[in-house]
Amino acid sequence: QAQVLESGGGSVQSGGSLWISCVASGHRMRPHCMGWWRQAPGKEREGVAAIEVGGDMTHYHDSVKGRFTISRADAENTVYLQMNSLQLDDTAMYFCAADWRVDCTSRDPIEFEKQGQGTQVNVSS
Repeated sequence: QAQVLESGGGSVQSGGSLWISCVASGHRMRPHCMGWWRQAPGKEREGVAAIEVGGDMTHYHDSVKGRFTISRADAENTVYLQMNSLQLDDTAMYFCAADWRVDCTSRDPIEFEKQGQGTQVNVSS
């Protein structure tokens, strides 16, 4: 059964950096897209970044452009999210997601087929 598993995260002071990673496994095919979304207490879910596995497409939420970088290691079905210049508003549970559909490049990571359990990112002042 397909699953995605996050690792990394933790706590950092405002202005600092963290990275999180995610591995997709259990599916006979490599995912076509992988990405991240987040949810903070009392707030709506928000797609953060997405990447096309084996392709050139990347998408970022406006609030993280220039600060976050999504990258991939295709052979390992792994994606990374490097988060720099972290702000208090970045505090949230971050969820990895993977999708095997060809049209996933037009979808928000919130809509991807398989979701992870999440990893917490806390930014303090």
